[in-house]
Amino acid sequence: MVIKESNARAFFEGKNILVTGGTGSFGHQITNELIKFNPNKVVIFSNDEFNLYKMRNDYKKHERILEFVFGDVRDFNCVKEISRGIDIIYHAAALKHVAGYEGCP
Repeated sequence: MVIKESNARAFFEGKNILVTGGTGSFGHQITNELIKFNPNKVVIFSNDEFNLYKMRNDYKKHERILEFVFGDVRDFNCVKEISRGIDIIYHAAALKHVAGYEGCP
């Protein structure tokens, strides 16, 4: 299915969007796409402090709409707090190389 750019703009324009794992490859790509559609705010949420710093510098010209937040998706209260006022969430955070993790029963 192909989504028309005008439909995407109508959907994202003026919205507050949260991207968890926002400094990863998918987070970068979705941020590049989202900023084209004039959202009100895009919150980049990551537990990678260095890449948050780097991404903030890379996207300086979009600082009006981008907000960078350090935190971990495993911290329920933190995620709950940054989700306040958010219209759309892209959950791109990934836990990798977690030894002994068995997941949900």
